Amino acid sequence: MNAPGPKALFETICALPDERIAEIEAFVDFIAARERDMALTRAAGSTAAPAFSQVWDDPENDVYDAL
Repeated sequence: MNAPGPKALFETICALPDERIAEIEAFVDFIAARERDMALTRAAGSTAAPAFSQVWDDPENDVYDAL
């Protein structure tokens, strides 16, 4: 699926009634907030990974990797 370019998308949005533009703005805000949340989750995971690596890489617990 080819997405329209930013200019074509902007023109399509501008042709909509004001109520629909408000809906689009709310949806874009939702997507941006979700992206920030996911970025925060990824950052937290990256920060925690070194601390957990000692536990995850423990040879005594390798048997659990096969479960």
